[in-house]
Amino acid sequence: MLSGKPRMNGATDALEYFKVPDVARRAQEYAERKQDKVIALIEAGDFKAFPDALRFVLGVIAAGIPTAAASSSKNAGLMLRQIRLDTFAEQQGLPADLAKVARPGLTLLDALDVDISGRDFAHGKPAPDIFLAAAEELHQPAAQCFVVEDAPSGVQAAKAGDMFAIGVARADDADLLAAQHADLVVTSLDGVDMVELAAGRLRSRSA
Repeated sequence: MLSGKPRMNGATDALEYFKVPDVARRAQEYAERKQDKVIALIEAGDFKAFPDALRFVLGVIAAGIPTAAASSSKNAGLMLRQIRLDTFAEQQGLPADLAKVARPGLTLLDALDVDISGRDFAHGKPAPDIFLAAAEELHQPAAQCFVVEDAPSGVQAAKAGDMFAIGVARADDADLLAAQHADLVVTSLDGVDMVELAAGRLRSRSA
């Protein structure tokens, strides 16, 4: 399952790293307290979305490409609801074609066609289950979809689902993403050629 297991694994790993005794007993309590703090931070807006990712989303929407959020995190929906695209567009002074997409009051969650984040699946990444479910709800053939991922396991999942993959190397891991056969690897989503993407091709601006 994608819900509780990763959270408990993370709690266990953290306690073991700091050599906390009686990990098996304390992991559940630690996971619950951590989750409460994460929710409080999100509700307070104490996080920052990558600007290049928001520009990319607006560009994809402006191009008429159906979009979906597909994260294993139970917190993803809450975060998407907190991100105001209209405020972002105003602050960034975006081109008219992108600014017009960000209508007053628009959140990132509202802008997406589908959000399947936080759902339970029998197999997590690198299995493609979550991405295949997103494609199905978008009513799009998997082979015509692309996935944006910053983790090698996510790229692997996209390719296992017969989808195109854009790897975003935010942690100096371009080689790792390429090794999982990402169709395009960029260090910023500003590097994706949006004109080519709208035409169904993955190209970088420098290509």
